[in-house]
Amino acid sequence: MADPRKAGFLTYAYILLYIALSSGQIFFNKWVLSSKEINFPYPLGLTLLHMVFSSVLCFALTKVFKVLKVEEGMTLEIYTTSVIPIGAMFAMTLWLGNTAYLYISVAFAQMLKAIMPVAVFVLGVAAGLEVNSCRMFLIMSVISFGVLVASYGEININWIGVVYQMGGVVGEALRLIFMEIFVKRKGLKLNPISVMYYVSPCSAICLFIPWIFLERPRMVEQGTWEFQPVILMLNSLCTFALNLSVFLVISHTSALTIRVAGVVKDWVVVLLSALLFADTKLTIINLFGYGIAIAGVAAYNNHKLKKETSRDTSKDAQAHETESIPLTTSSTSES
Repeated sequence: MADPRKAGFLTYAYILLYIALSSGQIFFNKWVLSSKEINFPYPLGLTLLHMVFSSVLCFALTKVFKVLKVEEGMTLEIYTTSVIPIGAMFAMTLWLGNTAYLYISVAFAQMLKAIMPVAVFVLGVAAGLEVNSCRMFLIMSVISFGVLVASYGEININWIGVVYQMGGVVGEALRLIFMEIFVKRKGLKLNPISVMYYVSPCSAICLFIPWIFLERPRMVEQGTWEFQPVILMLNSLCTFALNLSVFLVISHTSALTIRVAGVVKDWVVVLLSALLFADTKLTIINLFGYGIAIAGVAAYNNHKLKKETSRDTSKDAQAHETESIPLTTSSTSES
């Protein structure tokens, strides 16, 4: 029998690893995109590099070295109707989210991300996956009000950056909706490694097409940037390590734990960014509004937990049928 104290220690270690990697990746991306030393202000190119790196590494680990296993059951019909939309939305999320860092601070970007449950819920209702209720309307109103207050307290607000960040939020919400439809209607469950194996190449293609027209001409014209392979490969490796840390946390706890850990991570990022970046100036109104939004997010997570517990209770007979992690639990959209 496994030592419960050791198991508990490993669980907390994985959670801390996720928080550290997730926070570190956000700061790393911000530094690469805005640093005059790196001189690589191309968020589309950086995100494309991440997806190409992830595709190659996933292929090597699963097909060449066979260290990891890809779940079976993928068909051409499922790939074209489900994986491609998910990959496209994933690409959109990372591209727009990274672009926002060129215009707004890391802290403010995290505050805007708190609106995510609202976007997911609204789109879920439209897709017939969520049921509107007075309780959920109240929770969504609290989150929206908190984000609005946090935005009002922002000193150096840049509306271009806000538009990019909110576009990334919409992209992530659509990705989650497509994933839920994928699992509920297609009946295929994949672990996060399989998700990266199938989605990363699709996202890379979706990013490559706009990169050719939007950033490549500018990179050729300016010609002042230098491709620093060590830094950019390390940045891509950190992204892949973050995805694996999500897999470790979910496999030892649950998807809700990732959401709760994400709330803690957001606060860490907001507070650390005030110390690390000169463009971050937090105000009392900022923090007050963000606190309200986080309280709404906590209420949302609690509601989802009760809903999932109720669903699991009603399906006890099927509880041991599979140990696969649902596709909806994978969250690799740190930007």
